[in-house]
Amino acid sequence: MKTPLKIAIAGVGTVGGGVVKALTARREQLAERAERRLDVVAVSARDRGKSRAADISGFEWVDDPIALANSGADVVVELIGGEEGVARALVEAALTAGKHVVTANKALLAHHGARLAAMAEERGLALKFEAAAAGGIPIVKALRESLIAHGVVSVRGILNGTCNYILTNMEKTERDFADVLKEAQDLGYAEADPALDIGGGDTAHKLAILSSLAFGTAPDLENMHVEGIEHITTDDIGYAREFGYRIKLLGVARRIDGGIEQRVQPAMVRAGTPLADVDGAFNAVSVNAGEAGPFFFEGRGAGEGPTASAVIADLVDIALGSFEPAFGKPARTLAPLKPAEPGAASAAYYLRFEVLDLPGVLAEIAGHLAESRVSIESMLQRGRSPGEPVSIVMITHETPQIAVANALKVIATSDKVLAPPRMIPMEAG
Repeated sequence: MKTPLKIAIAGVGTVGGGVVKALTARREQLAERAERRLDVVAVSARDRGKSRAADISGFEWVDDPIALANSGADVVVELIGGEEGVARALVEAALTAGKHVVTANKALLAHHGARLAAMAEERGLALKFEAAAAGGIPIVKALRESLIAHGVVSVRGILNGTCNYILTNMEKTERDFADVLKEAQDLGYAEADPALDIGGGDTAHKLAILSSLAFGTAPDLENMHVEGIEHITTDDIGYAREFGYRIKLLGVARRIDGGIEQRVQPAMVRAGTPLADVDGAFNAVSVNAGEAGPFFFEGRGAGEGPTASAVIADLVDIALGSFEPAFGKPARTLAPLKPAEPGAASAAYYLRFEVLDLPGVLAEIAGHLAESRVSIESMLQRGRSPGEPVSIVMITHETPQIAVANALKVIATSDKVLAPPRMIPMEAG
C-alpha cells in the first residue's frame, strides 16, 4: 500500500468533526478504497478549548489556520467559510505551498473559483469542492465528469435547505414567514442572522458554481438575478395550491438564444413533480443534459453526515491521483459568461394584485396586460365588502418576462393598486 495521504483540517465544527469521525470510524474501509490510509495530522479552529463532537487530541493543534499550509500535510481541508479573510488566505497559501485543497466554501469559489483553479492547475494540484454546491448530493462530479457528452441545456435546483424548510412548513401549518423562520432558527435550520439564506445569496453562490461546471464559464455572480423568499405570504402559498402548484426557491441556469440566464427566485412548481415533492431541509438538482436526457438528484444539502461524506469522497479521489481541472476544463479556457438578454426568458407567471374592490379595477388591470400582449390563462378573485382591499390573482400564458414586467410597472402606478404586484414564474418540475 502507498504511503498515507496526510490531511490537515481547518475548522473542526459540525462538518470538520464529521470528517474526523468518519475517517476514524471507517479507517480500514476507506484505506481500501483509496489504496492508502487517510491520516489526519493537524487541525486548527478558532477556540482550542471548545468541546468537539470528535476526538482531536491525537492531532497536532495549529493556532493559526494559515500555518497549515506549511505543515507536513499533503492536502488541506478548508471548512472555515467566507469569501475573504482567513479562508481565502489559507487556500491561496496551501496551493502556493504545493498542497492539494478540498473545500466546502461556496462563497469563496463563487467569487474566486476561476483564479484558484488556475493556481491549482499551474502547480499540478487538486482543488476539489463536492461539498460546496449541494452537501451530500454528488452533483459536482456529475456535471464535471458524467454529463459532458451532449452538453447541458439547463440546471435547476432547490439549493438551500433553510428556505425549503420554511416554505414547506408555511404550507403545512399555514403560519406566516416570520413565525416559521423563528422556528427554523430555534431548531438550528436557520442562522441567527439568516439574511444570506432567505435573501437568496447562499443559493446564488451554489448556482454560480453549478453554472460554471455546466457551461464551461467562469463563476459569475454579477449577471445573476437574485430574489429571496421574505415576501412570500401564506396567501401566495394558498393560491399556488389552488392552481395545483407549490412554491420553491429555485436557482436556475439555462441557455437562451446564445446566452446564459442565471436567476435565483421563488417559483411555482407543479405539484406532484420531482422538484415540487422535495420537502423540509432537503436539496435537489434537475439537469437537462440534452440527448442524454433529464437527470434528477436529491439529498440532504447540509449537515454533518452529508457534507462530511462529500469531503471524504474528494479526499479519496486525491489519494487515487485524480487531479482533473476543478471546473471540468482548464481554468485558462473558462470563458466569461455571456448573459442572456434581460427579460428574454419566457414563462407563464403567477400575478397577484392587492386592489380596492371597486368597479373597473379588473378591467383596468386587464387592459394594461393586453397592451403589453400578456394573455391570461386563469384568474381568481375573492369578493369582500365594496371599497375594501381584495386580491386578484392571475396565471398568464407563456410570455416574455420583459412584457409582464413592463405591464406591472404601469399597473403599480394606479391609485387603486395598494401594494407592488407580486410576480412569480411557473416552472416545470
